[in-house]
Amino acid sequence: MKLGLIGIDEVGLSFGLLCEKNGHTVLVSDNREDYVYNLNQKICITNEPLIQSMLFDSKNFSATTTNSEVIKNSDIIFIFASTPSNIDGNYDTTKVFDVVSEFYSLSSQNIPLYNKKVVICSTTNPGEVEQIQQRLNMFNIQVAYNPFFTNTGEIVKDIENHEMILIGGEYQELINELVQLQIDLKKVIVNVYSMSSKAAELTKISINSFLSAKITYANMLGEVITKSGIEDEVNMVLSAIGGNSGIGKKHMKYGFGFGGPSMNGDTKALKHFVDTVGVNSDLISSINESNKNHIVFLKEHYIKKNPSKEIPFIMSQITYKKGTDVLEESQQFQLCVELLNDGYSVNVIETTEVANKLNSMSESYDGRLKFYQQGSNPEGILINL
Repeated sequence: MKLGLIGIDEVGLSFGLLCEKNGHTVLVSDNREDYVYNLNQKICITNEPLIQSMLFDSKNFSATTTNSEVIKNSDIIFIFASTPSNIDGNYDTTKVFDVVSEFYSLSSQNIPLYNKKVVICSTTNPGEVEQIQQRLNMFNIQVAYNPFFTNTGEIVKDIENHEMILIGGEYQELINELVQLQIDLKKVIVNVYSMSSKAAELTKISINSFLSAKITYANMLGEVITKSGIEDEVNMVLSAIGGNSGIGKKHMKYGFGFGGPSMNGDTKALKHFVDTVGVNSDLISSINESNKNHIVFLKEHYIKKNPSKEIPFIMSQITYKKGTDVLEESQQFQLCVELLNDGYSVNVIETTEVANKLNSMSESYDGRLKFYQQGSNPEGILINL
């Protein structure tokens, strides 16, 4: 099958390379000329494991800077356009709709579009894929929503091992093709959930929002346990609670609050949608507020442990997740900044890439922010969560 991917981020690239490895011909597009050139030379600079080796081994994988080439030469077009969060909490899906508009431009050039299939993999706001289907009905194009659940730093592994396939749409033919396509990539037995596109969009953002609530609840209990003088038993208590089959141990741990662009973005998007339909969103607001308050608790807790500004704190990472270079919505990074602003020194064990990214920041704190290579043992009070 000829598959096309538009707006190729690391999730899309991982998915495309897995499809190519499984026997499909894959053409991807991106507006970064140097990125496309490197992909065609089988080069990809990334922290994601496996991508470079899979790209090097690929035989039917190519890239272009032109979306129209992907649309013209593919049976199924997957859209991975970026959808950043707006100030009001919903997702900015302008780039997704820009791709949809290109179908109209191509139709005016007498390029055959009938019977193409389009799959939206970007995170969208509930109801928007339905709008896209209505716009493309005139070309007899089937549309579906098929988001991925991945974590930065292990995307290929997550695509192969995530036990859930979520698809929204009204065309059973396309749904069946997507299910089979993904099952062929999986290393685990999966549960397939097929529903309307609007329901699937709501499901996607609700999953991350629920995980945000679980993380926040675990951290609230962790604060209570710490304040009760039994800090050394925090892991035992949370492990016991997570041992209840109705709760589960995953994410039931004490540590930093939820972070990263996906979990924060989905929580904000769900609140925006809940407000839009006129349902009380206080529960989601309280989760967000508790997550913000948790960083205040951590700062005060560690300052009590180390009131002397002569002794530095040690942080084993400041990205939101170890092994990535993502500082966006990172509570680790926020705590580091908070301590520096209060006059403390922080020794950070991080990758050279992250250290280089923050060189100017380090200089602005008069040497109180220092970076060490992984495996180092700098002196100070360890912030261990």
